[in-house]
Parts: sequence; C-alpha cells; structure tokens
Amino acid sequence: MTTRTVVLHYHLFKNAGTSVDHMLKAHFGPAWVTAEFAMAGNDNTKGVQDWIADNPEAQAFSSHTMVGPLPQVEGVDIIPVIMLRNPLARIASAYRFERKQEADTWGAELAKKHDFEGYVQTRLARAGDRQCRNFQVSRLATLCPGPDSEFERAKAGLKLLHKRGVIGRIEHFNAFTEAFIARLTPAFPDFAPAPAKANTTSSKGGKKTPFQLATQLTEANAEDIALLVRANALLGLPPGLT
Repeated sequence: MTTRTVVLHYHLFKNAGTSVDHMLKAHFGPAWVTAEFAMAGNDNTKGVQDWIADNPEAQAFSSHTMVGPLPQVEGVDIIPVIMLRNPLARIASAYRFERKQEADTWGAELAKKHDFEGYVQTRLARAGDRQCRNFQVSRLATLCPGPDSEFERAKAGLKLLHKRGVIGRIEHFNAFTEAFIARLTPAFPDFAPAPAKANTTSSKGGKKTPFQLATQLTEANAEDIALLVRANALLGLPPGLT
C-alpha cells in the first residue's frame, strides 16, 4: 500500500537540473533534499533507497550521482524526473561552466588550461571519461543492467522514466514544465511552480566550433543524438536537436 509519494530528480550536469531544483525547492521548501553518492560499479540504488527511507519528511530528492535501477521503497511511490539535452550544446556549456568555476576539480583545471578543442580532445582520449562521449546514454543505461548493449539499455531506461515519471528537453523547457505540473498534481494538488532558469551558461559571444571538431563530437555522441530522437518521439516534439 502506497502511503507516500516522492519526486526523485536525476540532476545531470549542465542539463538544466538547477532550474528543476529551484522549482522543487520553491514548492517543497525544507522537504526538498539533496545528496551525492559514490558511483563505483554504476549502481548505488541501495544507498538511494536508504536515503529515501531515512528521510520520511522529505518529498523531493535530487542528486547528480544516482546510478543503477530505479529505487524501490516499500510504501513509497517514486516519480523520477530527468532532463535531456543536445549533447554538443551540453558539452560546450560544460566547458564554459568549468572554465569559470572556482573549483580545483580535474575538469575545472582542464578547462582553464585549454581552449574548447583541447578540452574536448583530452576528455575524449581519457579512458573511462564520458563527459564528451554519449554521457546521457551512459547514465540512462545504468537504469537497466543486463547483457544488452549500452544503447539498448539506455533506450529501455528512457522508456521506463517516461512511463514512471517525467522526461524533458532543455530546449523545450516550457513543455517540460507543463508535463511536470501535470504529472505531480495528482499527488501534490497545489504544485504550480513558475518556470525557472538557473545556473545557465550563456553561449553569446562564443566561438563557432570548428567543422572538424564538430564532426568528431557528432560521431562520438551519435548514440546520445539517437536517444534524443527517441525522446522527441515519446514527448511529441519535433525530431531535431533544437
């Protein structure tokens, strides 16, 4: 028997997750909580389940680092939420963000030392680094572990998230907001947050990506692009990336 409904926000880096968090925090206040988890093995579901169970007053949970199958907690209906984005735009935004970020992370230091091409080439050459290579596919695939290819598992994960919760496109944020409100109002009748855009990194004044680099990034993110095409179909959006 379900006694509680919670929102579980998969906050992917540079996918408008901060804007979603602002909407959740504005409505839920202190009942919105956030935490991060070790990602070794691509499965921290047990830790997420414990987090939800151990915070009975919380109604909205957000994390950058949740990986693994959707959590299941007895008596709790979990509504997962995730935003997706044109992967080339996401990578460019990540570079601009890390270049300005006051942090000593490897990515931030790399962005400050290199131009965009150097940043991308270094990350593509780094073993296991998915920031510039099918990042969204790599994360959604963890929802459906098994013998199938990563892309097939990512497609299954996308379908699961759409069935159970809300997926959105950053490029169609207003449409996401409408779907988000419609999905949450049965459990939270007064959920009606104003659209929010937070932690955005402007692309104005940025240099155009050289053709060769753009081609390389397109090839390295072919599965992310294909995943967005499928997301568009599920959401009734135009087939393009913008």
